[in-house]
Amino acid sequence: MAAKKDATATLLTKEGLDKLVEELEYLKMTKRKEVAARIKEAISYGDLSENSEYEEAKNEQAFVEGRIIELENKVKNVKLIEESSKTQKTVQLGSTVHLSNLSKSKDEPEIYTLVGSTEADPLAGKISNESPVGAAILNKAAGETVRVKVPAGAVEYKILKFK
Repeated sequence: MAAKKDATATLLTKEGLDKLVEELEYLKMTKRKEVAARIKEAISYGDLSENSEYEEAKNEQAFVEGRIIELENKVKNVKLIEESSKTQKTVQLGSTVHLSNLSKSKDEPEIYTLVGSTEADPLAGKISNESPVGAAILNKAAGETVRVKVPAGAVEYKILKFK
């Protein structure tokens, strides 16, 4: 049974959890009231069968309520990614990794923080442990080389360092 619970766990850093809680509070305290006001106003226009404002507001309400349920479940099942400790020997969730792309002649290392899929944002340098690169570097040590199959082919990375 424990394995099933971990499968539904939402892996987040403290920063990621704070953002989810902030969004949840906004949806519950502000957005719900705004949508309810729009529905009330649309109802005042009369005939609901041909009232596009009412339909739009009801659709938005369904979306907001669905997102609230989704966020509540994620927050309820959160498993915080601990900050990497100095004695860590391999790349773990929460590690910031400096990679050298051996497939390109590029001097600058690529720097990524390994996070859970919920807070992955490749443009901000946060990659998921479920992504091809994230899965390849997980549990690897500095100095190791990994080969990653990506949609464009295969890429080889050397782990320069991590913290």
